[in-house]
Amino acid sequence: MRLDHIAYRVADRHKAAKFFIDCFGYRIPSDLPDGFDITFEDGTQALCYVLVPPEKVLDQLPWTHHVLGDTDPNGSLEYHLAPEVFISDGTEGSIVKEWVKARGGVGGIHHLAYQVDSVEAKMEEWKTKGFAEFTTNDPLRCEGLTQVFTKPSALTGIIYEFIEREKHGFCRDNVRDLMKSTKEFSR
Repeated sequence: MRLDHIAYRVADRHKAAKFFIDCFGYRIPSDLPDGFDITFEDGTQALCYVLVPPEKVLDQLPWTHHVLGDTDPNGSLEYHLAPEVFISDGTEGSIVKEWVKARGGVGGIHHLAYQVDSVEAKMEEWKTKGFAEFTTNDPLRCEGLTQVFTKPSALTGIIYEFIEREKHGFCRDNVRDLMKSTKEFSR
């Protein structure tokens, strides 16, 4: 399991993105230079940026480093890179804007996303062990992605996401549906 991304809900995504770019070397990916918007049924929007770390590998999952020698029977070693950063703000009355307002107008970390081999298996494990309840009964699926959110943890107050990836990137439909699944925690 690896930390896939950290999602922030903030008052100003442009200023937050500049902070991560200037202070940590993150960058806006060339395929999403303006980020993307999610429009909800009520007309409100979440306005989003995805930032990638400077050492981001774009061609393979999981990330592996091939080495010479006998450290691994396959000649490779899996390693973990810095997570992506997902930043969103929202229009007046949106799920994101209300969440930020409820936190003094500053916002903060909304959730931590962990990449897992099987979202369904991880859901079953956490249910069985009593670690969490989930915001949906079943994972959300989009081409190459399976995702689910927990409700805020009674131990940490954080929402956890489990994500199963076959490719890089996000799916707008899943992002919208995941955001909607946490609407009750936005106030």
